[in-house]
Amino acid sequence: MGYRDLRDFLVALEGRGRLRRIAQPVDRSWELACIARWLYQAVPERERFGLLFENAGAMPVVTAAIGASRETYAIALDTTPEGIIPAWVRALSHPISPVRVAQAPCQEIVLTGRSASLDLLPIPIWTPGKDVAPYLTTLTITRDADAGFQNCAVYRSMVLDERRVVVNLNPGRHGWRCVESYLRRGLPAPITWVIATEPAVHCAAVANVPYGVDEVSIAGGLKGTPVETVKARTIDLAVPAHAEIVIEGEIRPDDRAREGPFGEFAGYMSQAVERPVATITAITHRRDPLYYGYISQFPPSESTTLQSLGNCGLVLKQLHDLGHASVRDVHIDLTYGGLLAHGVIAMRPQYPGHARQIGRIVADTTLLKRVTVVDEDIDIRDAQHLDWALNARYDPARDTVLVSGTFSPADMDPAVRSEGREAAGSKIVIDATEKSGAPPFSLPSRELMDKALESWRAAGLPPIEVPRRVDLALARKK
Repeated sequence: MGYRDLRDFLVALEGRGRLRRIAQPVDRSWELACIARWLYQAVPERERFGLLFENAGAMPVVTAAIGASRETYAIALDTTPEGIIPAWVRALSHPISPVRVAQAPCQEIVLTGRSASLDLLPIPIWTPGKDVAPYLTTLTITRDADAGFQNCAVYRSMVLDERRVVVNLNPGRHGWRCVESYLRRGLPAPITWVIATEPAVHCAAVANVPYGVDEVSIAGGLKGTPVETVKARTIDLAVPAHAEIVIEGEIRPDDRAREGPFGEFAGYMSQAVERPVATITAITHRRDPLYYGYISQFPPSESTTLQSLGNCGLVLKQLHDLGHASVRDVHIDLTYGGLLAHGVIAMRPQYPGHARQIGRIVADTTLLKRVTVVDEDIDIRDAQHLDWALNARYDPARDTVLVSGTFSPADMDPAVRSEGREAAGSKIVIDATEKSGAPPFSLPSRELMDKALESWRAAGLPPIEVPRRVDLALARKK
């Protein structure tokens, strides 16, 4: 049934050896982020773990717990790594609406007025020496004034002072559309930052769902039970009841300031641009709260891992909804920060040109920059197997589609950055499926290989784990 709050999840994570506590004092102005950076840059993905800094300021600070790896993400959804995409498809097909409660742990302590100071929170600097200020990197909730629905997403927010932040709301993004629906009427727009709630909400918030789809309902589908919400104290928004901390605020018309530079997911620093300013109206929290922030910046990171794993299910469901049931699996490389990444599609082509058609659909309807389509006998999460498919089944002149004239904000795609203006980019679709007339594999039969594995063990050779790519190859009939 999923976890009631982040604390339950951390207990499960630690019980599986996937959480490390750092008891020594840590300076959040540089040291915390640098330690977390080593986690992603030096520890193999399968071995990564969440970090809990017990002495980083006024309260413990957690990072990388949900998005350290595919394994920790699966634990966050109370499933296995193989169950992540099925869990997402079920949640998208059967969302569960949140339920409102009258009282909530997130409001055990309520601070308003001058008492609601951001100085009370151990907000880290995530790119020490380059970010201009501490940043909130957590869930952000806004509301559409016209339709009444809420949006839950992640918009980094730069601390200006103890009562104000600059919110990176890009025009066109869902959060900006919600805020703008108030500002164009001359009204302040309500906004909250939700820190450290149940992991399903964190996972749902980074998915690229259509505008108007309730991410908290998707979170309910992911955990199999409704997310409990409570009305915020000073603004008209519903927030997850079991969050550790909730920051409430409002964005007033014409209140803007420069935001950045900030370390972006693509591995480069962003440019400083004008963005809306939010004024804090309240901070509510549990007794003895935990602080949680996503580490992003140079990939891979927690933010790219969360987005990569979450959006695979969206792509698969979209293709199935379009009638392409022969698509079996989707993988997005773990540098995906909402765009620019490499998506790999495994399928059983039904007719000539089917794989290319699927690749083009994905390129046209997502922000992926590269799309590779392979047969279902390829382990799309095994780089060695994918390289073999490209070497053996892909002819660049015949099997490549270039899509030109694509657009993303210039400061988000370093390859086409042009003085802060939008610049046209491109995408590539690769059909690396097996073409007709391919000869049999040069592998012995499964029967002989299984017997040889017994001989391997009898000879006292070191234990081996049969890779999935080998199982897939031995399952071939020819």
